Amino acid sequence: MSEPDERAFRALIDQVSHARGISCASYKDKCLRRRIAVRMRARGVHTFDAYARLLDQDAHEYEQLLDALTINVTKFYRNAETWAALAPLLAEQWRARHGELAVWSAGCASGEEPYTIAVALAEAARTTGRPLGRARIIATDIDRVSLERAQAARYPASAFSEMPADLVTRWFGVPDGEGFRSPKPEIRALVHVSRHDLTRDRPPDPPYDLVACRNVVIYFDRATQERLFAGFAAALRPGGLLLLGKVETLFGPARDMLRLEDPRERIYRKPA
Repeated sequence: MSEPDERAFRALIDQVSHARGISCASYKDKCLRRRIAVRMRARGVHTFDAYARLLDQDAHEYEQLLDALTINVTKFYRNAETWAALAPLLAEQWRARHGELAVWSAGCASGEEPYTIAVALAEAARTTGRPLGRARIIATDIDRVSLERAQAARYPASAFSEMPADLVTRWFGVPDGEGFRSPKPEIRALVHVSRHDLTRDRPPDPPYDLVACRNVVIYFDRATQERLFAGFAAALRPGGLLLLGKVETLFGPARDMLRLEDPRERIYRKPA
């Protein structure tokens, strides 16, 4: 990238950061450029300066850009082997804490992950006979569209392609006329959806027994990653678990705060 283009790119991300309160500087440049380019092509502009002027003229384009920057793709029970490894650990915590578990799904996208966690807790409750309603799952994201979908909690059949059929039947209602399912009331009641910016905001209402943040941190630069990992570790209660994505590796100060519980599934535990 030429020096004038680099200056124009930096000016653009500063403009977006100040106008919409998203910390663009925390994202990796490669990720930012790729996703901004998607919107530039969609609007038929070819320079960062021209796109900055377009944003000044069209407030709706800001929303389109933020949706592009924070796009997330997920499913229920994504990577089934991860949930198979996590389930007995959650059941162990469920018994130890008499069902009063606190979970944070950080970067929850459209809600499949926190509702998958809710199902895992419901299964633990079902096998121990303890009440389900004493657990809480805080599901957060910065993306407006994702949060709306998580609140609506209405999912197509394709979202369940990796989830065991018996769990779908047990914990989700029958498909509606368009083939969409929603969590049953006892599952839905566990999940509390709210907006949260990982790069700016403190963890909401710690401590937690589990923090799940899968395939989110990889989009941030090294300094932001280290800060987030340390924040997750600090927000866990002793014995609490951190679940990362399979391509993510814990580093920085958090490595001294957590121990690796399951190397394959990237599950870490805070020593008791």
